[in-house]
Amino acid sequence: MVVDQLREDELDRLFQAFADSTRRDIVRRVTVGEYSVSGLAALYAMSFAAVQKHVAVLERASLVTKEKRGREQIVRGNHEGLQKARRLLDEYEAIWRQRVDRIADILAEG
Repeated sequence: MVVDQLREDELDRLFQAFADSTRRDIVRRVTVGEYSVSGLAALYAMSFAAVQKHVAVLERASLVTKEKRGREQIVRGNHEGLQKARRLLDEYEAIWRQRVDRIADILAEG
């Protein structure tokens, strides 16, 4: 299970990364194409530095990668990290579905 393979700090970084709507939007954008940090900054009503910080959070969570190209930092989705996050969330969904099914069984018995 992915849940068992991740350390607590890795789980914390992943959920922290997804906890912010701007970061979720950045992930959505960079999964379909690459963007420079300055290109991303132009899309949001916040400073370049703020967008850089969001990208850094995503990078620490392994959801994006950043590559220096000339004077620009190019941001791309990290397929492996995104797949790990998807598997993790699928596992949590399965756990909760099992619990709901068990509750339904208990109610049906009574």
